Amino acid sequence: MLKDLKLERVLFLDIETVPQTYIYQDLDEKTKELFNHKTRFSQNEEKSFEALYNERGSILSEFGKIICISIGLVTKDSLGARKIRLKSFAHDDEETLLLQFKKLLDDREYILCGHNSKEFDIPYICRRMLINGISLPSVLDIAGKKPWEINHLDTLELWKFGDYKAFTSLALLCHVFNIPTPKDDISGADVARVYYEEKDLKRIRQYCEKDVVALIQLLMRMKGDSLIPEENISSASE
Repeated sequence: MLKDLKLERVLFLDIETVPQTYIYQDLDEKTKELFNHKTRFSQNEEKSFEALYNERGSILSEFGKIICISIGLVTKDSLGARKIRLKSFAHDDEETLLLQFKKLLDDREYILCGHNSKEFDIPYICRRMLINGISLPSVLDIAGKKPWEINHLDTLELWKFGDYKAFTSLALLCHVFNIPTPKDDISGADVARVYYEEKDLKRIRQYCEKDVVALIQLLMRMKGDSLIPEENISSASE
């Protein structure tokens, strides 16, 4: 149960992804053909394959890539005050950041926690690791494991309480739990533009880390604990 969860064992995470090729027209013919086939049931007169690529090119792991993985850990200082320590693996070369993230997971046994991470972040990371020829660390290698052997925690799943009909965003849950979140000048829909046009990976990393803070604060509220003060939050990525 959540009240018994040892927070120091939990690795909170969020990822940012972009399409491997920014513009649909720049795809090679074979990739374009396969993207069209994969998204054919969503295409219609009002939504072209180009529009679908703009919407989904980054979230489909076969056509996208990870440019940032942000993680957070909750610790306690000598006086017992909880602190959030953030770190990001952000790189133009996806293999580099995935290898860095894998080393972190290989060095210590964590419970992985994200929002909708069982449906998006974790499968995406696993698929991109395999595509890059990287063996999966134990916590991600879930094939054949029983449900209770899988150390993954998902705040969206916790909020559903067995109801699989609806999706609730992290932003909405932070709102209803009265968790203050800093206003940001970009959203998830802006990440590809900021990456390819502005070439501002640092800005994307900062945006990703803010989501990790929101995720941690949400789990604190779900546990019935107090929020961690902003002055107790720091990043090793600076």
